[in-house]
Amino acid sequence: MNVYDFDNTIYDGETLVDFILYYIRRDIRIWKYIPKLLYICFRDAFHLFTVEQAIDAYASFLEGYYVKLDNIEADVKKFWDKNEKKIKPFYDNIRRDDDIIVSGSTDFLLDEIMERMNIKNYVGSSIDKKTGKFTRLCFLDNKVKIFKELYPDAHIDNFYTDSMNDKSMMDIADHVYFVKGSKIKQIK
Repeated sequence: MNVYDFDNTIYDGETLVDFILYYIRRDIRIWKYIPKLLYICFRDAFHLFTVEQAIDAYASFLEGYYVKLDNIEADVKKFWDKNEKKIKPFYDNIRRDDDIIVSGSTDFLLDEIMERMNIKNYVGSSIDKKTGKFTRLCFLDNKVKIFKELYPDAHIDNFYTDSMNDKSMMDIADHVYFVKGSKIKQIK
């Protein structure tokens, strides 16, 4: 089976960053979080996070802003109406029904696009809608742990990613493909 990371692999960008940018244009309340979010993006870009640090870094934003959003389901639909075009064309050419997406993106963002793409097998990070706290962070070594818990009998023939953050997923795959933009290079 094929297993894919989502952000910057199948999707051309970071869904959470794009979702925050979507709100920056629509909701002034998010502006007070911009310095902290820029710091998070910088640390993430240079792989300077542990799982615990990532949870802490996102906590104030999620607990202070995310939980106060009134109609997030409608906003997610509007977000994907605008951003669905950022799904990379290569994926349609190699897509299989048994594909599994394993992403650090939050499930409240993934649910809508996975339904639109008719992808049944996927897992992402989860956030409690009432508290804004992570109930599951699908990031770094946690990706393998969560993958094995949810798909204990799955064998990864091919794994596609854009980041060495996914080294632990690479280690359990037969073949690994590195995706940069529209270029795909086999590295294992």
